[in-house]
Amino acid sequence: MEYVIEHQILPVLAPAIRKLAARSPQPVRTSLEEIRIRQEQPVQVYTHQGDYFLDPDGQPIRSLNKAYRATGEDVAQTVQLLTRSSLYAWEEELRRGYVTIAGGHRVGLAGKAVLTPLGSVQTLKHISCINIRIAREIQGAADGVKQFLTGMEGKLHNTLIISPPQSGKTTLLRDIARQASDGLLHPGLRGMKVGVVDERSELAGCVNGIPQHSIGARTDVLDACPKAEGMLMMIRSMSPQLLITDEIGREQDRDAILEAVHSGVAVIASAHGLTLSEVRNRPAIRSLFEEKVFSRYIVLSRRNGPLTLEGVYDKDGQCLFKREGRYP
Repeated sequence: MEYVIEHQILPVLAPAIRKLAARSPQPVRTSLEEIRIRQEQPVQVYTHQGDYFLDPDGQPIRSLNKAYRATGEDVAQTVQLLTRSSLYAWEEELRRGYVTIAGGHRVGLAGKAVLTPLGSVQTLKHISCINIRIAREIQGAADGVKQFLTGMEGKLHNTLIISPPQSGKTTLLRDIARQASDGLLHPGLRGMKVGVVDERSELAGCVNGIPQHSIGARTDVLDACPKAEGMLMMIRSMSPQLLITDEIGREQDRDAILEAVHSGVAVIASAHGLTLSEVRNRPAIRSLFEEKVFSRYIVLSRRNGPLTLEGVYDKDGQCLFKREGRYP
């Protein structure tokens, strides 16, 4: 993690903020999840232990009054470093509200939206808020759940992973892709052709089309493509045995998943939510539950840190595993 911070994160920060982050205590640096820079507001970091502000010496504090406040120059310099001083070249990324940097780290941006004549977002200007999300590749993240992903003979279950934000579902999907691709999920399951549809460039963390994370030798990635369209493109062009995608929730996603499973392609996806019942009641994907498209539901939380396994359920909602204690 120290290498990631030193070589991938610090170089894209404005000099003043880079100095703060470099001076912060080692436990803070190694557990970083986000760095948030807001113009004229305190620099904020999120870690496994919670969120803090940084004081002028880079020390984590709770006090607003003693925190270092990012200047307009800090924000502008960070944007220049992120986009290599060429906002025009990054216009498509700015339209989506984020850029992906080396290492697969996603940087969210907010400011004033510039609209097209039809009312859609064309780009951003006057950027004043930056959120650097540190991507973590944890090989072996799927070890605790892979017993639930396959049947007795190694047949892969269509699976939906459910969790609130920052609970590890993308990290888990990434390692499932790697293990399925490399034949590590089950002794009876050989390496599979895996298609990853990575709409937000988080799963594979592609930069210029090249994955920055280990996602397996038999994995093909469609980067920055809408999930529904991307899944259909993968089926038509790459003949995957397994499709993996993140954060489904629209009717188009539902239709593409149905097309995939009816074509004999296994699907493992994720959705935002606290519990199985909460996600089941979302109108856009309710029919996936009713038609029992998914034969496994895996619920994650942050209760004991990211990737805390709360429960596993079968296609009928019957509990296969449940962590002790009240949740949520």
